[in-house]
Amino acid sequence: MLQPKLFTTLHGYTRRQFAADCLAGLVVGVVALPLAIAFAIASGVSPERGLFTAIIGGVIISALGGSRVQIGGPTGAFVVIIYGIVQRFGVDGLLVATLMAGMLLVIFGLAGFGSAIKFIPYPVIVGFTSGIALIIFSSQVKDFLGLSMGSAPADFLAKWAAYGEHLGSLNWVALAVSLGSLVTIVCWKHVSRRIPGSLVALVLSTIVVQYWHLPVETIGSRFGAIPHLLPVPALPHTTLDMIRHLMPAAATIAILAGIEALLSAVVSDGMIGGRHRSNMELIAQGVANICSPLFGGIPATGALARTATNIKNGGRTPVAGIVHALVLLLIMLCIGRWAALIPFPALAAILVVVAYDMSEWHSFLMVLKCPRSDVLVLLTTFALTVLVDLTAAIQIGMVLTVFLFMRRMALVTNVGVIAREFAESEEDEREDPNAIDKRTIPEGVHVFEINGPFFFGASSKFLEAMNEIGSTPKVRIIRMRNVPAIDATGIHILQEEHKNSKRHGIAFILSDIHTQPLMALERADLLKAIGEENVFGNIDDALNRAREILGLPKVERRSPFVATVKREEPSTPHRS
Repeated sequence: MLQPKLFTTLHGYTRRQFAADCLAGLVVGVVALPLAIAFAIASGVSPERGLFTAIIGGVIISALGGSRVQIGGPTGAFVVIIYGIVQRFGVDGLLVATLMAGMLLVIFGLAGFGSAIKFIPYPVIVGFTSGIALIIFSSQVKDFLGLSMGSAPADFLAKWAAYGEHLGSLNWVALAVSLGSLVTIVCWKHVSRRIPGSLVALVLSTIVVQYWHLPVETIGSRFGAIPHLLPVPALPHTTLDMIRHLMPAAATIAILAGIEALLSAVVSDGMIGGRHRSNMELIAQGVANICSPLFGGIPATGALARTATNIKNGGRTPVAGIVHALVLLLIMLCIGRWAALIPFPALAAILVVVAYDMSEWHSFLMVLKCPRSDVLVLLTTFALTVLVDLTAAIQIGMVLTVFLFMRRMALVTNVGVIAREFAESEEDEREDPNAIDKRTIPEGVHVFEINGPFFFGASSKFLEAMNEIGSTPKVRIIRMRNVPAIDATGIHILQEEHKNSKRHGIAFILSDIHTQPLMALERADLLKAIGEENVFGNIDDALNRAREILGLPKVERRSPFVATVKREEPSTPHRS
């Protein structure tokens, strides 16, 4: 459905919700100010370009997007690719690449590719996200320590070698400002969650540096005054040769923007109990990335941290996102000139925290406990992101995943197909004594049966089946008798579903698990989280556990040779 969520949410819109959206937009606008400036500088462009992006991209993504609460703007994920484009093609090349990426995103949305983004494997996402976090951290070492050196090399290893050579020029005052800002950001959340710690650190560090005239580099000393007006829209200079060379970079920006925006939308859906329109979201991202460079902006996408802040402060419609962009515009118009006084060590501290939050270290460790093929994809994607570039990381990570997936399917599916054909030749499937329709399902229990390998390609069907159930059960049983193998994405889906069930007070039970999934879930510590008392080798024991939870009497375990069992009128079992 290609209709912006703004139009849907305005039906029955109340004054009370408008007040809540305005408050949320105000808070998010304040949160976005230091991040927009910091991401622009880390990307190798002037700070005002980050503000232009947050304002123009933020308005368009909220007004045209397919999510109720998505907040758009510049994000840390783009830092690596933007920096590389600026180094090779200059700012004009970046603007052209962003325009091209916007057009690709619109095409993706119109072609219905929104649902295809979800097929990107979890190890690839974790690998490049962790790699980007490490690169962002590395890019801030110079300003965090106040090293006296020129521009740091773009290459990761060369960058750290240059830091080692110039370590003797460390500015102890800059380091003190950095550490003070870092401590403020980390500790402020214990004081207030409504006022962002990054903003407090920025204000305090600026006051300290200016009051005592500390020898610390500021935005003004490096870039000069920040414009306090939006520029007149204009097309960047381009040539056919530039377009040809920028096509891979534009495709990377488009794919990255689509992935990050839809991941943010999925997470926000879980927080508010909503459902986004993926294709409409891609179109909105595309239009935002077409318009942003016309005003001198950089790539924009959905920002998960700002979106979560919006939700926590009461934002429930796209009006909050529009207000956030207007707040940024007012800040730029009224007090933008004061931004030139911000010290670079404070911005470096903010980006160090951003890098830590992006690092996905807990997810990284979880995937390391998964099957070796997933570990190989994770480490390959991570290494290529850090040592080569993001384009190569995504391309090779996807290709490697496909080959490993085909190998895994060849190992498990062929045997399964033969066994299935043999079984069906012996007896009709309806006569299967272990079928769930031969069991009595107590009221308040939902049974989901997964058939086939539970890989990244099949995980979306499981999520769709879970979302289709309108009622909330007291016990949820996941039956896996026909799941010969599971990968990291399947494990992640089960982890999220277990957390969701626990959050809503739903008992979570696993049944009929084969050897490979059992070992994989054990290595990922999921069995420990679920509890051994909630994991069973057959459906009868799982149903008896459900009856125990509900306070009902147990039923004697049925013989596998019994083909028919008298059935009561229970709630209808659900299978996926």
